[in-house]
Amino acid sequence: MRSRCLVLALVALAGCASFRSPLVRHGRHGNGGSQPRQAPVVATFSIVAHDPVRKEWGVAVQSRVLGVGSIVPWARAGVGAIATQAWANTDFGPDGLRLLGNGKSAAEAVATLVKGDRGRDHRQVGVVDARGAAAAYTGTGCLAWAGHKIGKHYCVQGNILANETVVAGMATAFEKTKGRLADRMIAALRAGQNNGGDKRGRQSAAILIVRERGGYAGRSDRMVDLRVEDHKTPIEELARILKLHKRTFGRRWR
Repeated sequence: MRSRCLVLALVALAGCASFRSPLVRHGRHGNGGSQPRQAPVVATFSIVAHDPVRKEWGVAVQSRVLGVGSIVPWARAGVGAIATQAWANTDFGPDGLRLLGNGKSAAEAVATLVKGDRGRDHRQVGVVDARGAAAAYTGTGCLAWAGHKIGKHYCVQGNILANETVVAGMATAFEKTKGRLADRMIAALRAGQNNGGDKRGRQSAAILIVRERGGYAGRSDRMVDLRVEDHKTPIEELARILKLHKRTFGRRWR
């Protein structure tokens, strides 16, 4: 009787363990890491830009995914900025900054990143280098509407968008808006949303701007690093927090 009870208990325990620990399959990608096949597509629109006068580099992004700021934006003062999205390969961030830091142009960095990635058809990336030259890539497997636009000192890109006027509107807004890089990028995000934005809706937004010794107490280059993780109107919430940042850390904005 005691042995029978022990067998039944072990069977029940195995069943519970199986229920709590579902198998997650992974696929390999060209940079040598693994990536979950079930990872959500980072359908989004973003802008990567450079201010040559103040020597700032930045990324601003909005998406219908939780916490987009932890996925898409990467930047380093004096080196450049990168947005990696769609079926995002986050290796593009540090790997791309290393390429830029070694003197590669934005176009060369994009070409190298894409060439080494077997999942390239599902990737989207935008890059601005140390000199402000921009380059972008949209894989043929990105979900429609997907595309990008490159301009002087910036590029805008998006996937699963309402239409192509989303990125066109972002480009126009960035070019026409005056003032600091942060304000121009927020204007670009607003224009993207006003032109239809992400087909699925909106959830999170982020802005990252770097400048040499622009961070807290001059001890880092992260002049602005703000994120809205989950909000009904994430761009407007990001704009509100940015205003607070200017009031709180006024010296960084001089």
